[in-house]
Amino acid sequence: MEMPHPMRTLADWEDAYGSSFRQPLLVFKHSTQCSVSAGAHDELANWLEDAKALALTPVLALVPDNRNVSDAIAQQLNLKHESPQLILVDGGKVSWHASHWRITYSTLDEHLGTHCEK
Repeated sequence: MEMPHPMRTLADWEDAYGSSFRQPLLVFKHSTQCSVSAGAHDELANWLEDAKALALTPVLALVPDNRNVSDAIAQQLNLKHESPQLILVDGGKVSWHASHWRITYSTLDEHLGTHCEK
């Protein structure tokens, strides 16, 4: 599975958030200007590439380009903004999140493996 296309507008975020009531949503907040975020991006990309089927919807928020979307995510989920940040939203609620160096392939498998077939 490929990396998702970025959410560019608040309407994109609202649509994605609404979809979390039908299927869990995996939000990746990514800064293209940060080496730590680049590493987290690679870990997520490798994990998604190995996934044959997902029972969740991955979405991407590019922090420097669409900061308003990132801020709306933090506010709606009542979660401190971090970048990189990975957030699992299920039924409109945060069920798991990780940031910075805690975003690794093994961490993704551990916490999201039940949502994925490999």
